[in-house]
Amino acid sequence: MTLSGTCSTFLSLTLGTMCLVAASGCSSPNVEFTTTSSLNCVDDSAQCVSSRQTALRSMVADKSKSWVKQPADASAHASGVRLFALRQRRRDLTCDELAHGRREADAAPAVLRASTGRLTHAQIARGVILAGEVSRDLAREQAKRCGKT
Repeated sequence: MTLSGTCSTFLSLTLGTMCLVAASGCSSPNVEFTTTSSLNCVDDSAQCVSSRQTALRSMVADKSKSWVKQPADASAHASGVRLFALRQRRRDLTCDELAHGRREADAAPAVLRASTGRLTHAQIARGVILAGEVSRDLAREQAKRCGKT
């Protein structure tokens, strides 16, 4: 028996949500768990999109901002979660965190282009464009509050 597209999408979203709830119930609220697993999910399936949205909300809500200085790989840049989180939190970042985020965004295009075999050309292109936009946003914020660019 086959499921229609609607039922299949609903099932994927339901299973994805159940997995996230089950995993988070077994451990303390830990942004790193959510973001690490979500950063490696770079396709456009409903489950990946939902997982990335959850990770983004967790990162933006994380008062410690511990994720800012964690290393990021090509999948993390391709997922867009870290870059979007940096953009959303830019007004709350310290000057040091802004500089770190800007260096990450500036390095992202090279990291993405070096992963041609693992990521599609579209994923690389989207990541490169987003990294450029985030770098500019962070540079403006840095110039406004920190006096250097």
